[in-house]
Amino acid sequence: MCVVCKKKGKAGRMSKLADFFKAQNREFLKVARGQGGLPQIDKKPVRKLAVLTCMDTRLLYIVEPALGLNRGEAVVIKVAGARITEAFDSALGSLLVAVYELGVTDVAVVVHDDCGMVHTTADGLCEKMAAAGVSVTDIQAIRPHLEAWADPVGEPVPAVRDMVQRLRKNPYIPDSVQVYGISINPANGKIHVVEDSME
Repeated sequence: MCVVCKKKGKAGRMSKLADFFKAQNREFLKVARGQGGLPQIDKKPVRKLAVLTCMDTRLLYIVEPALGLNRGEAVVIKVAGARITEAFDSALGSLLVAVYELGVTDVAVVVHDDCGMVHTTADGLCEKMAAAGVSVTDIQAIRPHLEAWADPVGEPVPAVRDMVQRLRKNPYIPDSVQVYGISINPANGKIHVVEDSME
C-alpha cells in the first residue's frame, strides 16, 4: 500500500480504487490474450509526431482517433490547457525527450472547445488550496507560477496560436521541427486546423 496514502488516511479509498484497477486489468489481459496479445511495437513513434493536448476527461479516446492515430504512432503529452509557460517545465522536458530521444519531427498542439482552464484562475486555485488546508506560505511560494500559467489562458483559437508561436520560438526546439495548432470539439470530435506548419 502507498505510504503517502496511508499517512493521509486515504487507505480505504485507495484500496477500493486499487482493487478496481486490478479487476479491470484482469479483464483487459483476458481480452488481449484472446486476441493473441498486444502487438509489440517500438517506443519511437512511427509518425515521428508528438501531440501536446489537454488533460480534459472528454478527450480520452477522442484526440488520437480524431487525428487518425493508432498506438505506437505518436507521443502524447497531456497537461491542463495544453500549455507550456515556464522556461522549463515537465511538459517541455517531455517534448525535448520526444524530439531528441524519440526522433519526433512534428508537434501538434491540440486545444479544445469549452476548456476548463479558461475559467481557472490563480486566485481561485489559491482559495481552494487554502480551504483544503495548504499553508499560506506554501501557496505564496507557487503563486507567481500559477499566475503565469493559469491567468493568461483564453479561448481555444487564440490560445493554440499563442502556444504554437511559443514553441516555434523556443530556443531548445530546432527549427526543423514543424509545429501545428489544432482545435477539437470534445462533443463530436471535429477538428479545425488553426495553424499549419507552413504558416
